[in-house]
Amino acid sequence: MVYSDSRLAAVRLFRKIRFGWIYTSSTFVGNFGMALLFTSFFRELDYGVDANYVFFLAVLAIGLWVTEAIPPFAVGIFIIAGLVFGFGTEFIPTETKTPVEFYLGTWTSSVIWLLLGGFFLAEGMNVAGLDRSLFRFAVRKFGTKPDRLLLGLMLTTACGSMVMSNTATTAMMVSSVLPLVHLIGKNSSFSKALLVGIPAAATLGGMGTIIGSTPNAIAVGGLQEIGIQINFIEWMIFGVPMAGVSIFAFWKFLTNKMNLEKSDLDLSDVLGKGVVKKKFERNAVIFVLFVTVSMWISEPLHGFPIAATSAIPILLLTVLQVIKAEDVRKLPWDTLMLVAGGLALGIAMVQVGLTDIIMAKIDALPIPVFGVALVFSLIAVLISNVMSNTAAASILVPLSLSLPGIWGMVVPLIVALSCSCALLLPVSTPANAIAFSTGMVDQKSFRPGGLLMILLGPFMAFASVMVYTWLFF
Repeated sequence: MVYSDSRLAAVRLFRKIRFGWIYTSSTFVGNFGMALLFTSFFRELDYGVDANYVFFLAVLAIGLWVTEAIPPFAVGIFIIAGLVFGFGTEFIPTETKTPVEFYLGTWTSSVIWLLLGGFFLAEGMNVAGLDRSLFRFAVRKFGTKPDRLLLGLMLTTACGSMVMSNTATTAMMVSSVLPLVHLIGKNSSFSKALLVGIPAAATLGGMGTIIGSTPNAIAVGGLQEIGIQINFIEWMIFGVPMAGVSIFAFWKFLTNKMNLEKSDLDLSDVLGKGVVKKKFERNAVIFVLFVTVSMWISEPLHGFPIAATSAIPILLLTVLQVIKAEDVRKLPWDTLMLVAGGLALGIAMVQVGLTDIIMAKIDALPIPVFGVALVFSLIAVLISNVMSNTAAASILVPLSLSLPGIWGMVVPLIVALSCSCALLLPVSTPANAIAFSTGMVDQKSFRPGGLLMILLGPFMAFASVMVYTWLFF
């Protein structure tokens, strides 16, 4: 009987693997064929063989990102390999060759180092066990009334996501509230509000700083390519207000929709559980976090680039043995590969003039430039709901850089903020996926808040960036 059960399990696994292989391979071939078809139409416009080749890679990458035929990080590697193959050999017969160092150099981009520093900080906080401390802090400051406690947990999550990855912040905060969710039950309106509000706060809070969300870093990296520098504190001038207003609006919406009772919760069973003491690690992480964030914020004073400052957590957390080799292996290296590929694609689109071609067509539309900016923001939030917001930013930021005048700086920032307003589905953001993976919240619970941010997010992003531009430019 045991043998029979094992054999059946093996057969089911084999079928699953075989089906997965057929799906991914056929989807990849289908995307490849669609890219060839679209490129054949594009060739008729006679923009040159190099523009045709980059157009093909861009369409193929978009298709692979949307359908997830292969993991997103693999698409990033594929883009770089395709660019090196095309422009580093005689495959693309053009008179002016683009040095392949332009594309390989994205691996050492300042954006990559900035994100890597944030990853080390996130892992350090995880190792030090600061999740329960964050929960206790929220309870101590905001009390046990459901609406106030929800606000406190959302603000705590948002602050954490500004200096570490949204995914890591959500994982910590969700793990800290799960004992409470199990205590009051998954059908409780407060449980649903927690498991929807916390991931939303992590994603929206990430808008506050450059390292808070990958699209932010992509926008800053793209602007650096055209000689526009946005430092840490400059981003916070418009990013923090945008994050704060968005989180407050989302919290208010949740409290009204969920009809949270104004009664105290009994948290003695949750707070009474022992916490593993890691005093040295906790103090070390807090110290490194303080030093790193201080250096990021004070960049205009000391002049050290943000990317160089990102070496502080990498060095100190390993020297202090808070992060060890096995912890480094768990870092989200795949995100860096995806970002590197997206940056390389953006550079290629600019180098061959593809962004200028697309923007010339957009300029010909019978709408004013500010209307184009709003269209970009709406497209950003819509496609970020069905694909990686990093991938969406990688597509839209290079295009928006070609807008005329000040709009070439404004719209990439609006796009980055809008990409972080995608909250409709569990797959819209890793933060939502983490909450959904607990099995304590339904997919439909994300929809009302997601629709709210689709309607409000792009316009708030537009307003916050325009106010920043009006005050400082």
